[in-house]
Amino acid sequence: MILFLHGPDTFRSRQNLRDSIVQFKAKRDPQGYNVVFVDGKKETIGKILTEIMSAPFLAERRMIVVENILSSSDKELLSEFIGRIKNKKFPESNIVIFWQGEPLSKVKEAKELQNLLAKEKYAREFALLKGAELTTWARQEIAVRGGQIEQPALMFLCQNTGEDMWHLSSLIDQLVAYVASQTSPCPPLCEGEVATISLASAEERAVGEVSPSRLITIVDVQLFLDEKIDDNVFNMVEAIVGGNKKQAFKLLNEQRRLGEEDSKIFGLLVWQFRILLEMGDLIEREVGLTSDQIATKLKIHPFVAKKNLAAARRRSLAELQAIYQSLLDIDIKTKTGQGGQSFLIDLFVAK
Repeated sequence: MILFLHGPDTFRSRQNLRDSIVQFKAKRDPQGYNVVFVDGKKETIGKILTEIMSAPFLAERRMIVVENILSSSDKELLSEFIGRIKNKKFPESNIVIFWQGEPLSKVKEAKELQNLLAKEKYAREFALLKGAELTTWARQEIAVRGGQIEQPALMFLCQNTGEDMWHLSSLIDQLVAYVASQTSPCPPLCEGEVATISLASAEERAVGEVSPSRLITIVDVQLFLDEKIDDNVFNMVEAIVGGNKKQAFKLLNEQRRLGEEDSKIFGLLVWQFRILLEMGDLIEREVGLTSDQIATKLKIHPFVAKKNLAAARRRSLAELQAIYQSLLDIDIKTKTGQGGQSFLIDLFVAK
């Protein structure tokens, strides 16, 4: 059996590899004698083939993980595996996992071998997660590791970690541990607390005992993660608030040209207008506050407060509330199939 795990999201492909090994050991190799890792980029043909062709030891199956063989420039080695895959010359008792996490070498044989492996029944490509897929994955991971998170905090976390899943995973661990450390034990559950599942083993992804814990908030996330500052987003919101449709559409189309999905653009708009609404409410209640004072009171980045201050003062609180309600209406219409998100965003800007 051949498995091919590849793609730019090396965190999830590595996670899948780890889960496969755990399952294999539990079912086939409890003593751990038959799982072998081989560096396909550095090892010789002889070493790799010896491991692949060896019979299982005190078990029915043997698992060999060949890492980054497509990064090798050894044409002889690559041609050997091309021939063996074409002619199905691998022991039936062995499971061979080709895990690829580095760029391909420039020799043509590497590309040919990749194409062959991609056609295997158990080939799986791990593309980078974006938009709703990323937030869904992050929420599920937080739950598996013993926590729960508020929606604004989840959006902030995903928007400001970009495509670095390793960093995102590390932050999730830190946030779950931090919130757990801040939770005072109280029998059985205090009002407002949530029963969550704690992770007993990251490798086996086992479920532990139920313990009380509070939700991860955006304030918690901001302790561990700085906000990515995007002037185009600030300027786009300022153009919308100021009624400068031409500039707003120009900046909106620029975001799309850079490859941003409408779901993420919408999330950024909601986030920015929520900040404007909070700032507008504070400005109306406490006249004369500076941007630094506003940042402290609302617990947001000082730069964010400074960039949004002019826009927050340009509209009344009632007007900001009406704009924010329009965004909520877009969200409802998108989720209920009453309109395409791209069209609804364009209509929002036009109004």
